[in-house]
Amino acid sequence: MREAIERTVAAVGGILLGKEHEIKLALTCLLARGHLLIEDLPGMGKTTLSYALARSLGLSFNRIQFTSDLLPADILGVSVYDKDAGNFVFHPGPIFSQLVLADEINRTTPKSQSALLEAMEERQVTVEGETRSLPAPFFVIATQNPNTQAGTFPLPESQLDRFLMRIELGYPDPVAERILLKGENRREVLARLKPTMSLAELTSAQEACDHVRVSEALLDYVQRLVQYTRQAPEFAYGLSPRGALALLACARAWAYVDGRDHVVPEDVQAVLPGIVEHRLREAADFSGHGGAALAQRLLTSVDVIG
Repeated sequence: MREAIERTVAAVGGILLGKEHEIKLALTCLLARGHLLIEDLPGMGKTTLSYALARSLGLSFNRIQFTSDLLPADILGVSVYDKDAGNFVFHPGPIFSQLVLADEINRTTPKSQSALLEAMEERQVTVEGETRSLPAPFFVIATQNPNTQAGTFPLPESQLDRFLMRIELGYPDPVAERILLKGENRREVLARLKPTMSLAELTSAQEACDHVRVSEALLDYVQRLVQYTRQAPEFAYGLSPRGALALLACARAWAYVDGRDHVVPEDVQAVLPGIVEHRLREAADFSGHGGAALAQRLLTSVDVIG
């Protein structure tokens, strides 16, 4: 299984150059059975990462382009009357896929954004009074442009909390960018990408992450981190129990991706920014942009050994 994970990271890394850490975070999020939010400027590779993960993992893939006129039915599906059969026939929407790219999610209205809530939390959707299960695995990668850009609707805290992890890709380093400029078109390289992990291997890896060992001392460290956010005056509010569980689940998955059967403090530290930045806010900051600074302050203020 370790070889399959290494093949996947290498394959996606051949498409998204110089971003191995971010690729491992995305894979960690999938193995922890969560959903991923990628926030960055247009053209940074958010959509490319999603396509590459779907192809390398052999998952069915749908892209939903979120626009201001998008309706919930455009996401979930709708029943249409079939005059030959004499009844209504349900036509599934693009949400019925193993990997769903919700592209530019903050460019649509809150009503359409909320259509994803049940799907992300329950792995099912209710349309016209009937509940329908979604395929497994079910992984949503949502991209959003910074809220300072025109035409965006900020995601409410309830929706942000549904995302296990939020990451940024950032600009490539000079070496990776030179290879990108001199190399083939990324779309052509992506079209040749072959699956590096079977569905059975992916499911087995997700189950194995649940059994990665966590010591009592490590749990103490996680609790000190969570408690600090609830007591320190610079935090507007602390991490919820869901946030604490998210931190532990991602630390387990990161340890597994690194080839270990137990969690060490470095695993918690590696995933913590992606887990807490979109869940925390500075007490004196009402813009919601203070999460990155708070995450770093959290790492430096809480000792590994209590």
